[in-house]
Amino acid sequence: MKREISSDHPLRHYFVEALHDTFRGEPTIETSDDVEAYLSEMLLNFIDMENIYNVQDPFGKSVESVTEMMLEGDVRFNADSFDREREVHRHIGDFLLFWSGLFPEFLMQMKAPGSKDVLLDPVRQGQFSYHVVSTFEHGAYAHEAPIFKKLSDEFENYRYGLSLVRASFEGFALQGWTDGFQA
Repeated sequence: MKREISSDHPLRHYFVEALHDTFRGEPTIETSDDVEAYLSEMLLNFIDMENIYNVQDPFGKSVESVTEMMLEGDVRFNADSFDREREVHRHIGDFLLFWSGLFPEFLMQMKAPGSKDVLLDPVRQGQFSYHVVSTFEHGAYAHEAPIFKKLSDEFENYRYGLSLVRASFEGFALQGWTDGFQA
């Protein structure tokens, strides 16, 4: 069961401000309020590890490799609808942006010899998955398509931006740690 974080939760405010301040301070990152809002929701969603691995196979087992996620998100293989294809590709884009931006050390584990993802290029796959989502330009998805086009086109810049957000987390934690020990 997915847990929602309230609209007035301090963590929500922190992510919104951290993304906004970081992205607006970087001339290489072309951003918009809608992309920042989307990314802050992604970060809030991924606080719960179950949401990071929420793609499931037909038997209800969580899928942990991107390669297997791609099969779950392809109507030629396991996806039973185009909506499922869109949702899984959205998740793949989020998954790869999250890990490559905030925790790039995870990519070494993901691409370790013997891993199902050893041959995967996380940046290209993240861009491609967001591109797939951006092609859903009609009906209920029309208003989100431009967000995913930006995420696809600027994946590497947003990845860099998230690395700066991580640095702000670490700086915040370090500052809080040292403040607690001052006399």
